[in-house]
Amino acid sequence: MSRRFLFVLGSARLDGNTELLAREAAAQLPGDVEQRWIRLAEHPLPDFVDVRHDSDHVRPPADTETGLLLDATLAATDIVIASPLYWYSVSGLTKRYLDYWSGWLRTPGIDFGAAMAGRTLWGVAALADREPSVADPLIGTLNNSAAYLKMHFGGVLLGNGSAPGDVRKDTDALTRAKTFFAQEAPLARFPHQDA
Repeated sequence: MSRRFLFVLGSARLDGNTELLAREAAAQLPGDVEQRWIRLAEHPLPDFVDVRHDSDHVRPPADTETGLLLDATLAATDIVIASPLYWYSVSGLTKRYLDYWSGWLRTPGIDFGAAMAGRTLWGVAALADREPSVADPLIGTLNNSAAYLKMHFGGVLLGNGSAPGDVRKDTDALTRAKTFFAQEAPLARFPHQDA
């Protein structure tokens, strides 16, 4: 299967530091790798309603924001969550998108869990703090989501930046971006599985 990357942009800011860093990493992908970029702010999802234990699960129509994101997610071999660090985790837009994964797991006819197993989840995040450990909750959210769905997890490319364009000054992050998607992504594991 040829690789198809879906870049899910979770920032409320157009062309923010997280997106700049993600585009730097994406520029290193081979030319035959398909890339699709979706800005969540331009495709707002309605509030997620948890109907896991109800019986009215239906596949969202393709011409809705939910259907567009579901189809794009299912079509991707690699999903890149590009979310700035907001209050030490993913942005609200990103969290809402991930919440929809719960509903898609129970939507008849798509077998979302089986479809996602074996695919790869990646993360890209800009943070204002110089201490990368403050992003541990964001990394944990993505790792554990990947582990739950039996996906591979390529880790999170972190860059420093607060004001627009700041990440361009983070030469270490820009260097890591050059090889980020070239690394082997192991099968994700919950932290308690490593103990």
